[in-house]
Parts: sequence; structure tokens; C-alpha cells
Amino acid sequence: MKLSVVSLTALTLFLALSWAACKKDSKRDYLAEADCSAIDPIANTYTFAVKNILDNSCALGGCHDAVTQQNGINLSTFVTAKAAFQTQDVLCAINHGEDCEPMPDGGAKLPELQINVLACWAKNGYPE
Repeated sequence: MKLSVVSLTALTLFLALSWAACKKDSKRDYLAEADCSAIDPIANTYTFAVKNILDNSCALGGCHDAVTQQNGINLSTFVTAKAAFQTQDVLCAINHGEDCEPMPDGGAKLPELQINVLACWAKNGYPE
């Protein structure tokens, strides 16, 4: 009886850890999912497309501007936006993904076209 309780406990622990590891490994790849078919890669640069979206939706006073930098994220310049997209779950946040805090905070999800512009900018190597 004692052996079966230990075996059952070990099996339960193994299954729980396997499930947690599997769930973590299945994190969505927003770059791979980005539909860039309607996005002109020549015009989809930080200067011509991305900056406007970030300035009007993210890099606002009290949010992700140079002064406030909520959660350490500054989206107000090319250098800081690129770094944030490379090291943070920015795409997960703007897609309102399960594993991250949805952005804009307390606001509606950005339109899909804007999300695709941002994702395709990242997917195409962050052109300035």
C-alpha cells in the first residue's frame, strides 16, 4: 500500500511537470504567425510606419515613453523600441496573448493591420 501511494504521487508529479513544460514550450510565435502579405516591406520601416503607431498607442505620457517607461519598456525611439521588441514580450502583449499582460493597458486591442505592421517590422529585421 505504501509503495502504491509513493508511486501514485511520483506519477502525479511527473505528469504535472510534463504538462507545465509542454505548455511553456507551446508559447505562440507571433513573428511566425504575422501575415505580411499586405504589408509593403519597403515602406514598413520604423520611420515611415512603426513610429506613428507606437507614438499614438504606446509611447504616451504615463505609459512607455522615455520618462515613464512602464515595466522598463521605452518605445519612444528606434533604438529603445527595437530593444523592447527583441527582449520583451511586446508582440504577445499587443496581441492580448494568454501568457502576458494585454496592451494597451485597459484599452482595446490594436487593429489587426497595426499589429501586422509591428510584427512584420520585427519579422523583417527592424528596418529603420
